[in-house]
Amino acid sequence: MPARRPRVVPARAHDDLTESLSQLRTELDLPDGFPAAVEAEAQQAVRSVPADPAAAQLDDLRDIEFLTIDPAGSTDLDQALHLERTPTGAVVHYAIADLPAFVTPGGAVDGEARLRGQTLYAADGRIPLHPVALSEDAASLLPGRERRAFVWRFVLDDGARPVETTLRRTVIRSRTQWTYIDAQAAIDAGTAPDALQALAWFGPLRREREAERGGVSLNVPETRIVADDSGYRLERDAPLPVEDWNAQLSLLTGMAAADLMLRGGVGILRTMPAADPDDVAAFRAQTVALGIPWTAGVSYGDYLRSLDRDRPAALAILDAAAGLFRGAGYVAFDGSAPADPLQAAIGAPYAHATAPLRRLVDRWSLVVCEALANQREVPSWARESLPTLPPLMARSDGVANRLDAAALDRVEAALLSRREGQAFEAVVLGRRNDGARVQLTDPPVTAKVAGLDAAPGSTVRLRLRSASIATGSIVLEPTA
Repeated sequence: MPARRPRVVPARAHDDLTESLSQLRTELDLPDGFPAAVEAEAQQAVRSVPADPAAAQLDDLRDIEFLTIDPAGSTDLDQALHLERTPTGAVVHYAIADLPAFVTPGGAVDGEARLRGQTLYAADGRIPLHPVALSEDAASLLPGRERRAFVWRFVLDDGARPVETTLRRTVIRSRTQWTYIDAQAAIDAGTAPDALQALAWFGPLRREREAERGGVSLNVPETRIVADDSGYRLERDAPLPVEDWNAQLSLLTGMAAADLMLRGGVGILRTMPAADPDDVAAFRAQTVALGIPWTAGVSYGDYLRSLDRDRPAALAILDAAAGLFRGAGYVAFDGSAPADPLQAAIGAPYAHATAPLRRLVDRWSLVVCEALANQREVPSWARESLPTLPPLMARSDGVANRLDAAALDRVEAALLSRREGQAFEAVVLGRRNDGARVQLTDPPVTAKVAGLDAAPGSTVRLRLRSASIATGSIVLEPTA
C-alpha cells in the first residue's frame, strides 16, 4: 500500500495540544525523571560492569559483523543480527542487549523498573524503563561499541526452520545502525551487505511457517504520532517488508525461548486464548456481508493476508479481525507447564525475550533461558520473583494502552480543531452499541459516531460538531 501523506497539526492548535499532552501525563501519574538513587546506581554499573571478554569471562563474538535495524533516531537498541546463508539454509546470530548484567536484583534500578514495567512512548517524549545511561548507552547495542549481549544462534534448514538452537552470553560489536527505510532501499537495490540481504530470504519463508502453524499477522497500516521541530503530525502507512522480516526474527526467538522454558519446567509465557467459535462464526458471516467472503478451506491467516487493504470493505474486515484475538497476558510457571501455553495469534507458545531495555519481563526470560540452555540452575532471584511479573506487566500494559489511546485522541482532535461545521467522507469500520466506528478518509482520524446506522464497509458523509483538544473528544454526526 502506498504511504499516506502525513497530517500536520495546525500551528494554531500546537500550544493547546502541548498543554493537553502535559496534562495527560499528570492524569496518568507518569514518572518524570529517575530518583537520585536510581541514577547513581546506574552510573556505578556503567563504571563497574566490564565489556572486555577476558575480564567479563564471556565468549568473544566481536568478529561477527552484527547490524541493527530500528526506526530513525533510535538509541535504545535491544537487538542486533547477523544472517549467513549456507548451502542447506542459513545460520542466524541474534544478539539481545545484556541488560541483566547492569541491574542488581533488589537494587534501586530493579525496584524502579518494576514500578514502571516498560518504556512508554508518549507523544511528547518517551518515558524510559531504565536510566538512559544504561538503556541508551552502556547496555544499548550501538554501532562501533563493545557490548555485552545474549546471543541466540539458530541453524536453519532450507525452509528457515530451526534445526539447532544455542544461547550464550557474549561480547559483540555491531558494525552499522540501519533505519528501516534505508535497509529496505538497500535490499531493493541489491546493495545491502549479505547479512542484511539474507532477510529477504528469511522473512518470506518464516511467513510461510507462520501460515502452516495457523498464526496470523494483521500487518495493518499503523497510525503513529510523530513530534519534531515542525510540530505534531499523524503518519499512517503500511509497514515496510523489512519490518515484517525483522519481526519474524523476534518471533522465532520468542518461540525458541518458550520452548526452552516449557522443556525446563520454569519460566513466563506471553499467552492468548484461541478465538471463541461463536465469534469466528460471526466474523465469517460478516465477511460474506461485506462481499469478501472467507471461504471454507482457507486458513484465517491466509484470508487476511489476501485482503486488498485499499478497499473500504477490507478495512472493516480488519477492524473486526482485530477483535477476534483478545485476552493476551502473562503466565508464570515453575514445576508444571500452564494448561494452555498457546499464543493463539502466533500459533505457538511464545515468550517476550528480545526487548530487555524496554520491557521488564524480558530480563527474566533471558536469564531463565540462558541458564536452561546451558544446563545450569536458574538464579534464585529470578525463579522466586516470577509470580510477581504477570500483575506488574498487566498494570504497565494498562497504563501504556491508556496513554496511547488518549494521546491519539488528542492529536486527532487537534487535527480537526476549528473545523466545526465541515463535512468529511468516512468509511464505516463496524457497529458500536447505538452507533458506529468510522475512519475519516482525510485526515486519517478514527472516531465513534452515535446514532449512525450504516453497514460496515460503507462510505458515509459526516459533519464535525466539535473537537476538544483538552479531552480528545470528537463529535461527528451524519449529514442531512
